[in-house]
Amino acid sequence: MVFAARRPRYLHPLVAAPHPVNIVFTTKRRRFAPPAIINKVLARQDWWQGRTKAMDMSVSVGATEKQETADESAAVPARSRNASDLDEWLAKVEAMGELKRISAEVDPDLEAATITYLAGSEKSPAFLFENIKGHPGHRALYNMIGCNLSRFCLMIGEAPVDHPLKAVQALQRKMGRTMKPREVPAETAICNQNIVAGDAIDIRQFPAQRMWPLDGGLYLGTGDAVVTQCPETGRINVGTYRMMIKGPREIGVYTSPGKDATIDREKWWKLGKPMPIAAAYGIDPLLFLVAATSFPKTESEYEYYGGINGAPIELFRSDLTGLPLPARAEIILEGFVYPDETFAEGPFGEFTGYYGRPSGATPFMRVEKVRFRNNPTLTCALMADGPANEAGLFWAALRSAAIWADLQKLGVPGIQGVWSIPEAAGWGITVVSIKQMYAGHAPQVMALAAQTTAGAYFGKYVIVVDDDIDPTNVHQVLWAMATRSRPAQSIDILRETWSTFLDPSLNPPEIRPWGSKALINACMDYRYIKNFSKRTKLSQPMYEQVVARWSELGFAGKPPVVSVFEDAAPGTSVE
Repeated sequence: MVFAARRPRYLHPLVAAPHPVNIVFTTKRRRFAPPAIINKVLARQDWWQGRTKAMDMSVSVGATEKQETADESAAVPARSRNASDLDEWLAKVEAMGELKRISAEVDPDLEAATITYLAGSEKSPAFLFENIKGHPGHRALYNMIGCNLSRFCLMIGEAPVDHPLKAVQALQRKMGRTMKPREVPAETAICNQNIVAGDAIDIRQFPAQRMWPLDGGLYLGTGDAVVTQCPETGRINVGTYRMMIKGPREIGVYTSPGKDATIDREKWWKLGKPMPIAAAYGIDPLLFLVAATSFPKTESEYEYYGGINGAPIELFRSDLTGLPLPARAEIILEGFVYPDETFAEGPFGEFTGYYGRPSGATPFMRVEKVRFRNNPTLTCALMADGPANEAGLFWAALRSAAIWADLQKLGVPGIQGVWSIPEAAGWGITVVSIKQMYAGHAPQVMALAAQTTAGAYFGKYVIVVDDDIDPTNVHQVLWAMATRSRPAQSIDILRETWSTFLDPSLNPPEIRPWGSKALINACMDYRYIKNFSKRTKLSQPMYEQVVARWSELGFAGKPPVVSVFEDAAPGTSVE
């Protein structure tokens, strides 16, 4: 049965009425003042000057003005109309032997998350739960990346690498370019196979998850991409925010202070208007990556997706909110966030390994339309204290690449590598390796790395080490801290920095989100670097001899990789 959807009265006149789709339920919708500001914003854009033109997100370039703008007419790979981006990614993961299909019935209430936590070791596969209790025909994907470097490389379109910094460098290069999205007709979007509107909506049809015993409810949004718009400039933001179900047509949208969606919401409310919003699930992991990144607030994550992907993201214009939506997402909720409408959301087990922000007054979306493909997959991101933490390697590499890129844009020389330690919740500790070139070089790097666009949020410790230290090797980093830093001279503190309500160490909670950062100089004192005590290093010829005999000596696997060797002749003084 096919029903024609009624066109909202406040729709921009250039937006065509939707084509009929498989199922469209139209019932009474909550009445509110037409958000005329949407029309005003759309009228200022050239997004709709031609139905086949690539979308121009019309965002101004700020901190990344020297970035490469990729060819927006780049060829889009041939795709099946019945396949989502997630389908294609899962097919590649399965071909790599890194997808585990779980056909046994699994409960979305704690059980799926518990399985992921217990099985999500460093080398674990992605887990596709194909038989969700109470949700026939639905699937849930956990451990998309986890701590698996090869799947991270696949996500950013790179071949597997043997060292984390190689993946970071590849991502850093790709983050230096953008590509404008491509507009597609709404009827070609896979999420429009089914559309439910108005009172017929019940978002509980999807297998929302409770991941930890004290979570405040079922969370539909963890591995998501949430779309909002600045009413002043028209800039489109895509972010990742937790979303707890409140009711059949209501879902929470928790955003931290200072985040783009929070700023957008406050601007809409200041105008006396509800904020249009959409949330996409069942998404390409790359869209999750860019949504979880702190890009300059004048720029759109959609364009960075295209730059990293090498092909533009395909978007269609919503006939409800006017927002550009990912056409190859499997599930999309749309609606509005109204001024002064909140509920007691949470707590929720967060990326820190602690419950975050229990039962606060959180805004929620009134869901006006639901779009979903047949037999959709919900993307889920477990936040935890171990290797199963989806924010571990994922955010570590992402943050590292972004900070490295920021330092290069600032013209800081001598950067050898940047690494945010996954075991420190992906965000907490950043290590920068430098080749010291002048007095004050290390303190300069510490201060800048702590406060760049990518590094300012939440991170507590910035450690700078010399170029003979691998920043991804925690053992080497700790050794450098213990043998090269001088606590009385080598540690600086930044106060009143940008933190988060999710930091369990800031008490009482009323002092959040103000935090602090420790800057630790674990480099050799530059004033005495030429006379600094010589460290013990292997002989390169002997190292190569032992490596050649490794299996003969009875050792399994590959020998450790060593890149720092003694270059002084035997008998050289160590004074």
